Order: sequence, then structure tokens, then C-alpha cells
Amino acid sequence: MVNLELCFKTACEQAQLIRNKKISVTQLITAHLDQIERLNPTLNAIVTLTAESALEEAQAADAALAKQAPLGALHGLPVAHKDLFLTKGVRTTFGSPIYQDFIPEHDSLPVERLKKAGAISLGKTNTPEFGAGSQTFNSLFGTTPNPYDLTKTCGGSSGGGAVALATGMVAIADGTDLGGSLR
Repeated sequence: MVNLELCFKTACEQAQLIRNKKISVTQLITAHLDQIERLNPTLNAIVTLTAESALEEAQAADAALAKQAPLGALHGLPVAHKDLFLTKGVRTTFGSPIYQDFIPEHDSLPVERLKKAGAISLGKTNTPEFGAGSQTFNSLFGTTPNPYDLTKTCGGSSGGGAVALATGMVAIADGTDLGGSLR
């Protein structure tokens, strides 16, 4: 299976391929990291990439699968977290220069639950400063455009996650919905 084709399978399809041992978790994570490397320089959806830890987690996920250990529902699936969610040990900026060097000591509840279900984080997605805005732009990371028309906005405030998901950078992206951006 071609890596690009793998990136555009649904999360359910990817999970089934892993459980049926048609692909390894490492293969899946590598495919998505390759997609990020190809597209993110133009789209700016992922603002903090955690490739090294993702590959380490993928190897551990493959080992768990080989041992027939109990697996979470999202075992091995690549996820990216909106840069508003605290992620232990990973820079979390809230899209603000004030927090450009902030490294949380614990996970927010959504991140904690995704990890517990077996998802593997590839990094953080762009957001307007403090999630306040209908465009995905901030002075720290810049703009995330619409991937289908780079002259247009992707909207917001979860635009980084939306673009990452729409372009196959990840199988799952979390977000927040204050004004209806996820509905």
C-alpha cells in the first residue's frame, strides 16, 4: 500500500489495518510524518512536531500488538492536539508569544484520554492566540491557509487541526468549539 493512500484512509480503516496486522504502527506513523514533511511548510498546520517521540511510541505500540496485549480503541492512530491543550513535556503556546517557551508538567483531560486510548501524538496544531478568533493566525506562528485555495483562510479557531486532518497529516485532530467552528 502506498504511504499517501494510507494517509487518506479513515481512522477506523487505519485501526482495522493495524489490528489485522496488514500494516505496522511504525509504518502508519512514518507515512503521516512524511505527509507532514511534504505539506506543512506551505500549510503551517502543525506548529510543534514531535516526530522522535511519535516513532518511539509507534515501536512500543507494535511491540504491544506482537505480545497480544490489551489495546485501546485508538491504538497506534496518529493525532495532533490543538495548541491550547496542555501536553506534558511538549511546548504549548496557546498561539501566544507570552507562552512561547511553556512546557506543561501534565496533560489536559482530552490529551490524557486520547493517550489512554492508544493514540500517538505527532504534535500541536495552529490556533489563533488563546483560541480567540475566526481565522487561524497568530503572531508566533503565522497563518494556516485553506489547503484547497492558499489565498483563502481555513477559518478558525481549530483551523490547524482541520487542515492537518483534511490533508492526511493525521487521522485524528482535536479542537475546541466556542463559536461553532467544529459543528
